[in-house]
Amino acid sequence: MTLTVDPGATPPGLARRFAAFLYDGALLFGVLFSAGLLTSIVVGRQDALRGTAGLAFLLIGLGAYFVYFWTRSGQTLAMKTWHLRVVDGAGQPLGLGRAVARYLLSWLWFLPALITVKVMHLHGAAILGSLVAGIAGYLLVARLHPQRQFLHDAICGSRIITQLPVRS
Repeated sequence: MTLTVDPGATPPGLARRFAAFLYDGALLFGVLFSAGLLTSIVVGRQDALRGTAGLAFLLIGLGAYFVYFWTRSGQTLAMKTWHLRVVDGAGQPLGLGRAVARYLLSWLWFLPALITVKVMHLHGAAILGSLVAGIAGYLLVARLHPQRQFLHDAICGSRIITQLPVRS
C-alpha cells in the first residue's frame, strides 16, 4: 500500500504520540516480564537477567518487537490503537536498516536521564525524577523542530503520521 505523505505536514499531536509511547511501555512490561520469567525458569536462576547479558537480552528483545512491527506494517500494537504509523520519506514502512537506526536512536528519550543517574549516583525517587525530566525535555525538543518531529525521527528520516482505519 502506498501512502501519500506531505513532507511539510505537521505530525499528530505530541499528546497522542506520547500516549502511544506509554501504551507500548505497558504492553512491553508484560512481554519482558514473561520473557524474563521464562529465561529464569530455563536457566534455573532467579537472577538470570542481571548484569550485562540480561540487559543485552532485554534490549535485543525490545528491538525485535519494534523493528518487526515498523518494518511489517509501520505500526506497533499501541500505534494501531492511537491511529499512528511510522513511515519513511516516501510514505512506506521502514526498511530494516532505518528501523534498527530508529530503535537505537529512540534511546535518546532516556539517555540524558540515565547518564545523570550514573554520574550523580542518584537513588530512589531521584531516579524517577530524572527520567521524568529527561522525557519531558525530549518532548519539548520536538516542539522546537519545524515539523514537530522527535529527534530520532529527524535524524533517521522517518516520521509519524495519522493512519485512520479504512472503513468498508
